Amino acid sequence: MSVLRVRVYYEDTDAGGVVYHANHIKYFERGRTEWLRELGYEQDRLMAQDLCFVVRALQIDYKLPARFNQVLTVETRIENMKRASMVFEQTIKNADQQVIAHGMVTVACVTLSSMKATAIPDQLKEDLLGAL
Repeated sequence: MSVLRVRVYYEDTDAGGVVYHANHIKYFERGRTEWLRELGYEQDRLMAQDLCFVVRALQIDYKLPARFNQVLTVETRIENMKRASMVFEQTIKNADQQVIAHGMVTVACVTLSSMKATAIPDQLKEDLLGAL
């Protein structure tokens, strides 16, 4: 599992000071990206190798509002991994460890030039599974 802390900025909120719903998706993306980075995989280097991950499906349950200036925790773990895709379970929590949002995100590994599914490289798969 990977844990990322994010602060809610004014730009993340609506007129009422509550995080706009679409920004939870950005927090989830940052969580997945930072986990890859922690494992030594930079997105731009993967793209230079003609490889990228694209979101294929997304389900979010919003539980509580997140508000301006709160520090949130984004927890990311792999729920399931197949040959060319992964399902991430992601949770955003507030400082009191209350769940703000829970998401299941399916990403597909694709060849960037053709946008066709390709197998997740063995070493990356091994590193991700080893980080569980």
